[in-house]
Amino acid sequence: MNVDIVLYEGFDELDAVGPFEVFQNAAGAGADCHARLVTLGSTDSVTASHGMRVEPDGTLPDPGASDAPDLLVVPGGGWNDRSAAGAWAEYKRGVVPEAAAAQYDAGATVASVCTGGMLLAAAGLLDGRPAVTHASALEDLRETDAVVREERVVDDGRVVTAGGVTSGIDLAFHLVAREFGEETATQVATTLEYDRRDGRIATPDD
Repeated sequence: MNVDIVLYEGFDELDAVGPFEVFQNAAGAGADCHARLVTLGSTDSVTASHGMRVEPDGTLPDPGASDAPDLLVVPGGGWNDRSAAGAWAEYKRGVVPEAAAAQYDAGATVASVCTGGMLLAAAGLLDGRPAVTHASALEDLRETDAVVREERVVDDGRVVTAGGVTSGIDLAFHLVAREFGEETATQVATTLEYDRRDGRIATPDD
């Protein structure tokens, strides 16, 4: 499974790095899983919301390409302060939502962390779907066509959303368990010494 985590100027560090580490540890545990940090355009580095500079692994492949993601993860950051760099700026610019919609249309599963959910809403991927975002942006999400659920992670099949920041780690563990089995997820949680919060995950049957 190719996992691409798309970065943009002003993304929240943990929104991206948390899931990245979970997926890469799953690969180390034997899962057929490879995570990359990608951007939409070629760049040497991206500056996150708290100043961390990241060198991406490459650019997001075209939808349907042989190396296109099976799972695209969209982080948040910089929404509530309407900053010039971050999810709010990308919501206005529209490029990340367009890319997410295109990958979904090509068959990828698309996931969001924190206010990355607002970018999926802009893409139309949350229309009529149960979804969540950071608690401070839930009212904004309610103004879209999403069906807001106040859970830590909401799994609606090919669209999966997580609440604020650290919820992205729970999202990644949930997807590892879903795609590669509970034993792998447990092994990774043991390695990371992480206490999973499976009781706050909503699935399509809920």
